[in-house]
Amino acid sequence: MQHNIEAIGYVRSPYKEKFAVPRQPGLVAAARCCIELHGDFARPDTTRGLEQFSHVWVVFAFHENLTQGWQPLVRPPRLGGNDKLGVFATRSTFRPNGLGLSVVQLERIEYGNNGTQIYVIGGDWVDGTPVFDIKPYVPYADALPHAQAGYAQQAPNAQLTTQFSTTAIQQLQRYTVDYPQLQQLIEQVLAQDPRPAYQRQQPSERVYGMQLYDLNIQWQVQEQQNLVINITKVF
Repeated sequence: MQHNIEAIGYVRSPYKEKFAVPRQPGLVAAARCCIELHGDFARPDTTRGLEQFSHVWVVFAFHENLTQGWQPLVRPPRLGGNDKLGVFATRSTFRPNGLGLSVVQLERIEYGNNGTQIYVIGGDWVDGTPVFDIKPYVPYADALPHAQAGYAQQAPNAQLTTQFSTTAIQQLQRYTVDYPQLQQLIEQVLAQDPRPAYQRQQPSERVYGMQLYDLNIQWQVQEQQNLVINITKVF
């Protein structure tokens, strides 16, 4: 049985590519995202009363993975990227219908000529992610303190601290005018160690890069510490 669903809006996010997106929502509080509703879904009536809730569920698409299809067995990063588990026992982005579900903190809702904009904290979405539904988070029903979570019972530890080179510090000062929380965002993203799991135990001089907003951030991992070496505009 086929069932067509329509996007109600799209995400504006600092993450311009999949690499370095947190693997779960809420891990990077400095990541401010905006869900822009469009068409009939942008009418103020659709969100009346939502401001009474502190958090919301967001149903979305892993749109950049859809062409690659799904896999019955996947390698969860929490298990080191080596052990395989069934796709339904993981939160892999390679799912049969490409749907994701995240709970995020609701910051505010704005209405204007451009429609309805829902600002949230801690999103884990690539910029441009299609959104299919938004639901209020209801603590008595959604928070289950005695639930068991197998191999992911606790939040991952922020394993790496981050330092900035002299050049990067100067660049930070320049770009912080446009992005006031840029340093916190970089530190919180890198603390999650976005490198592929199989590379984490391998000594390397490799320079990694990620794009946040319109900035390219380059860093190295030296003695289990991140060193940001360069922050430049993407043209």
